[in-house]
Amino acid sequence: MATTRIAFEDLPAAVHTAIEEQTGPVLKIEPGSEGFNSEISARVHSAAGTCFVKGLRTDHPRAWTQRREAEVSPHVRGIAPAVLWHLQTGGWDLVAFEVLDGHHAVYSPGSPDLPKVADALRRLSETPCPDIELRSAEQRLLGYVANDEDAEHFVGSALLHTDLNNTNVLVDDERALFVDWAWATRGAPWLDAGYWIIWLMAGGHTPESAEEWAARVPTWHSAPRAGITAFAEANANLWGEIADAAPDDWTRRMRDAARGWSAHRSAQ
Repeated sequence: MATTRIAFEDLPAAVHTAIEEQTGPVLKIEPGSEGFNSEISARVHSAAGTCFVKGLRTDHPRAWTQRREAEVSPHVRGIAPAVLWHLQTGGWDLVAFEVLDGHHAVYSPGSPDLPKVADALRRLSETPCPDIELRSAEQRLLGYVANDEDAEHFVGSALLHTDLNNTNVLVDDERALFVDWAWATRGAPWLDAGYWIIWLMAGGHTPESAEEWAARVPTWHSAPRAGITAFAEANANLWGEIADAAPDDWTRRMRDAARGWSAHRSAQ
């Protein structure tokens, strides 16, 4: 469920003061439109430059995602925007990122963005998983598999993004970069390619086409057939639950994509 957005100007005066200690005098605020999980989302312009700030109240149930992003950032340089500063003050938790040029990835068939996203997933798969607190893939999906043994396919030590919504992927002339690491996870190295398949199908791909793109990520070839089928089924169950709780065109499209992939895998 989307989080209610709050105007940057409505932050307490003490929080504004703490921000300007980092940025210098603020000259302009551009409200952000991306994302569902931040109460504060804005581009902050100052004489020193521009940064993107996102935030939640410290008592928000998902305030932990702010810390997660700040902790992951040093380990994903070159595949994600850098964190510039992290503040917890005045009842607010705020993280500032460098501003990147580019557009949200287009996942439709034939999109020129697809090779860049595949390459970014390859680069991510080569990034060591940091020794920080992360949930494990098998924990996250345990409630959605047919039996506990199926979840064992998802065990691993790779750093995963897991939320490959096209709005979380920025593409420029040279490369793709991943934003929003709130759901970073530790698990089997092929799982991000699997998550990408569902988003590709939601963007118009057939199961065969989506799997062909996943196959451009070398770690996908390490996935056991039974593990892929179990992963597809788990995500069909997960998105079915999400669509039931928050029925709208977006969640139904994701549910249908996940179910379509699961049916494709089961038929094989």
